[in-house]
Amino acid sequence: MDIDTEAPAPSLVTQIVTPGSAITSDSAYMRGHGTFGEHGTIYSSVAGVVERINKLVSVRSLKQRYGGEIGDIVVGRITEVASKRWRVDVNSRQDGMLLLSSINLPGGIQRRKSDSDELQMRSFFAEGDLVFAEVQSYFADGALSLHTRSIQYGKLRNGTFVSVFPQLVPRSRTHFHTLPCGVDVVLGVNGYIWVSKHVPVAQVEANAEHIYSDENESISDDERESIARVANCIGLLNRLYVKITDTSIIFAFEASLPYPVKDLLSIDVATELAHNVTSRLKLQA
Repeated sequence: MDIDTEAPAPSLVTQIVTPGSAITSDSAYMRGHGTFGEHGTIYSSVAGVVERINKLVSVRSLKQRYGGEIGDIVVGRITEVASKRWRVDVNSRQDGMLLLSSINLPGGIQRRKSDSDELQMRSFFAEGDLVFAEVQSYFADGALSLHTRSIQYGKLRNGTFVSVFPQLVPRSRTHFHTLPCGVDVVLGVNGYIWVSKHVPVAQVEANAEHIYSDENESISDDERESIARVANCIGLLNRLYVKITDTSIIFAFEASLPYPVKDLLSIDVATELAHNVTSRLKLQA
């Protein structure tokens, strides 16, 4: 497989290689992670996806744990409430940490956290809660330090959880999307995705004191079906290893409309829809 030297940027359509596959013999390219050189040709040393950044060629492994970077937007699950911190499963080699000092208090109040705040930590986040957060730093042992000091971050409600391969979710300017079908999607770069009912930002800001509520809002049957359809579309994109972005999700959703939601789980329908999505992505690229 030769890389297209005229391509201005990496395509949304993935190019999968196996160990020993020839990637390019163009001497203008440099070897990156997951590759080796022999007789002037760059080969893949792992099974994965070819990535190109300018003239650097690398191969990202198909299955790997999420490796965090500062500024990443992640979705995580609270696994433990400890002293002045929560332990969060972020699909990495070790759990992330969300410090009590790194969250917003109900109503957006800005003040130092007190002993009384520590006593009611479970009223903010309890074991099993899903949280939308940002990576702000690393601890000495390599664990990720998270924060939710923004109105857009916090506890996730009114939806369903989907887990995908982390390498299928590219980093972008925004990871919170409102789809035309009236569904909100949070694309965590760690491979955890949240699909939920659309809630206007103005409504969230007006009810800032309820950001830690455990009660879901009323969700209609049509909204439930749209949420389930989007979740199944993300699942089929993951099964057939297609990059998961707001664009690919919209394409998959539109292509899935002739089928009942439950049929999207069948391999025949999933394969057909994935081919439809990759074709449209190629045309767009």
